[in-house]
Amino acid sequence: MKILLTGAAGFIGMTTTLRLLARGDEVVGLDNLNDYYDVTLKESRLNRLTSHPGFRFVKMDVADRTGMAQLFEVEKFDRVIHLAAQAGVRYSLQNPHAYIDSNVVGFTNILEGCRHNKVQHLVYASSSSVYGGNTKMPFSEHDSVDHPISLYAATKKANELMAHTYSHLFGLPTTGLRFFTVYGPWGRPDMALFLFTKAILDGRPIDVFNYGKMQRDFTFVDDIVEGVIRVLDRVAAPNPAYDAALADPATSNAPYRVFNIGNNNPVPLLDFIACIEDAVGKKAEKNLLPLQDGDVPATYANTDALNDWVGFVPGTSIQEGVGRFVAWYREYYKV
Repeated sequence: MKILLTGAAGFIGMTTTLRLLARGDEVVGLDNLNDYYDVTLKESRLNRLTSHPGFRFVKMDVADRTGMAQLFEVEKFDRVIHLAAQAGVRYSLQNPHAYIDSNVVGFTNILEGCRHNKVQHLVYASSSSVYGGNTKMPFSEHDSVDHPISLYAATKKANELMAHTYSHLFGLPTTGLRFFTVYGPWGRPDMALFLFTKAILDGRPIDVFNYGKMQRDFTFVDDIVEGVIRVLDRVAAPNPAYDAALADPATSNAPYRVFNIGNNNPVPLLDFIACIEDAVGKKAEKNLLPLQDGDVPATYANTDALNDWVGFVPGTSIQEGVGRFVAWYREYYKV
């Protein structure tokens, strides 16, 4: 297939692209290479892709309405994996406009490109952050997610609503994937695993929020990619059992689906830190702090629906995944 993958220089984007290329797909990778975090790391990821004959890179912002329309018209993609976004919960408190430009305006351009160029299936990144103030565990796609507690979360919820509109009006098959705390080699420098590993190796204390009373459904990137590709290959379809009177948020009588994609096994933050300590071979000095604005104490993905749909079962333990990240970090940064 010919696939547009946005956010190709990102952590999940690079890893997904490598898997698609390995199986013979043609991938056009798009990224704006912004400086939200170290551009050199993004360029290093891209360098792993550009040697493949099936890959072409386009430097563009998804918010570029004219450029995106032209790209779709010229390339005639079979399917689209949309991972580009302004990421990060806390940054949305300081720079809200970046989230509207990328996550709302940019997503509109993706939807319009798919609509006007007969794209067979759009798979896009949502986020576990849409569960916001929900306290019922594990988080289920069938529950209401109407109480976001960050603008980032609100934009991801908006993406799901926008996708449904296009599925309903234009018959565009769309599948949203709510990612749960993805980690692994080549990961983002603003994520806890990267920050903790760097600080411990540098001999600096780590900031541990909510006094360590946190749980996260940490999900290894290879497991995430396996789920993304399986979902890409199974085109969203209307749910024949959908009952509008009961209004299930995860399915529809349109070709629309939303799934959690997580490890289905929440890990206490202090246990996660212990895994890093073991992999690094040094103990962390912990700076215990209160919960940050926009953050939640726990995430836990119910993944039954995704398992039923594509047979997705994550298989990487936290010890293995953290060990693989630390090994990559030491090699990449020569420490």
